[in-house]
Amino acid sequence: MFKTPRSFSYSSASVYKQCPRRWKHKYIDKLPDPTGEAALVGTFAHEVLEELCKEEPSLRTEARANEIAATIWPKIADRKDFKNLKLNEDSQREFRWKAWEAIQGLWRLENPSQVEIEATEQKLSTSLSGVPFYGIVDRIDRDEDGLVVIDYKTGKVRHENIDQVLLYSAAVNEKTGEQPSKAKLMYLGNREVSPQIIETDVSEDLMAKAVTDLSDTWNKLKHALDSEKFETTTTPLCGWCSFIEHCPDGIKYIRERADSGRLKPDAPARAVLGI
Repeated sequence: MFKTPRSFSYSSASVYKQCPRRWKHKYIDKLPDPTGEAALVGTFAHEVLEELCKEEPSLRTEARANEIAATIWPKIADRKDFKNLKLNEDSQREFRWKAWEAIQGLWRLENPSQVEIEATEQKLSTSLSGVPFYGIVDRIDRDEDGLVVIDYKTGKVRHENIDQVLLYSAAVNEKTGEQPSKAKLMYLGNREVSPQIIETDVSEDLMAKAVTDLSDTWNKLKHALDSEKFETTTTPLCGWCSFIEHCPDGIKYIRERADSGRLKPDAPARAVLGI
């Protein structure tokens, strides 16, 4: 029987829902799971915006963001996972531009000098219906209606991610006794996707629905831990799974997709499996 984790985050729950076996490889076996370029672009943008939002409102400008980016860049460039990307000088320049485009997306969504920011990178650790929930909120604002819980996104727009900020809202409510009035996903955009905000009013019903889904996933995980059985869920995303070489079901599925011409040319599994 495997040990029950001390905390459970939205991202951990998402991994389990996507594929229980992937969750096991990541969180129990702790197999290498290199951070991809897109995720590191997001990390760079997040860190710049975090520091920007700590500034006095009048200083939250694109020029100041550019200065902050210049100070943070050496830390990003020195990260092991960034070095593992083995980007040449031109590719590193492109990496920085992608991050800067995401950072600029904030001004296409709002004027950060006009918002009242209460907290950035707020850690939340609390019990939600018996689940030891943990999360880090990118930003908590206050407007005329109350608290606003915000999470930045730099990837594809996924409406289902609204559950993440609803869970954060439930955790804020549990910790402070103040129910947030709104929750937002701020998609910062890129060259293919325009910046956009997905927003919802926060209600007890919506928070309860998100918490119930989290609790259901938590209970399924505990059953898998007790039985030591983690099923494989095969989807086209197997082509991008860091653990594909450790997964017989995934290998079979990917080879079948390759043989039928349905495996995308840029799928990393091609190189890993020698396809």
